[in-house]
Amino acid sequence: MTSALSAELQHLVTLASSMGALAKPLSGSDIIVSNWVRFKCRFGCKGYAKHFGCPPYAPSPDETRAMVSEYETGLLLRFDGVPGHPSFGPDDIPEDFHHFYRDLIIWVNTTVHLIEKTAFYDGFYKAFGFGGYPCIFCDECVAEQCEGVVDESLRRQCRHMDMVRPSMEASGIDVFATAKKVGWELSTIPCKDLEYGKVIHGDIISIGLVLLE
Repeated sequence: MTSALSAELQHLVTLASSMGALAKPLSGSDIIVSNWVRFKCRFGCKGYAKHFGCPPYAPSPDETRAMVSEYETGLLLRFDGVPGHPSFGPDDIPEDFHHFYRDLIIWVNTTVHLIEKTAFYDGFYKAFGFGGYPCIFCDECVAEQCEGVVDESLRRQCRHMDMVRPSMEASGIDVFATAKKVGWELSTIPCKDLEYGKVIHGDIISIGLVLLE
């Protein structure tokens, strides 16, 4: 690792900390991309095709795998808790729970964008970020408003094209296995009566990624 990269990583770790996130460098080879991850988005997630950071707009696992192979170093970001909801249970969560997590989603994705942008303007021109969750920069995404065929051309109508990045999971990145590479053990959160979204507790850990060079 060059001295310039080492200094930049330390700078970005400090910047992430100022945003309330933990950050750890990791090797590009430690980013796990698996085909099964995308199936979890296609089958079972209510956000499928409704947000530009989600499938089918997000890159496929094959595209992600090929892209990640061009990087040697990245920065994994960890976000603990849910802003605005220090503690909650399943009965506090509305049926349409996307906006319940708005502050969390904004926190994760604006931090990823800031880290990416900072690295880029510091001379690491390959910097690229992956966020988490369905995007919520708009109350309702253009993709959700449009009826008919779903295809890539809708992205040109995105209101925040400069900010939106694909989520890690939407791109086929195994977040659990990748986080484990830096010593972060993640676990699924039980839901009341196995009901989708009715999580038992708010001890949620969220993960983002910024690739550097």
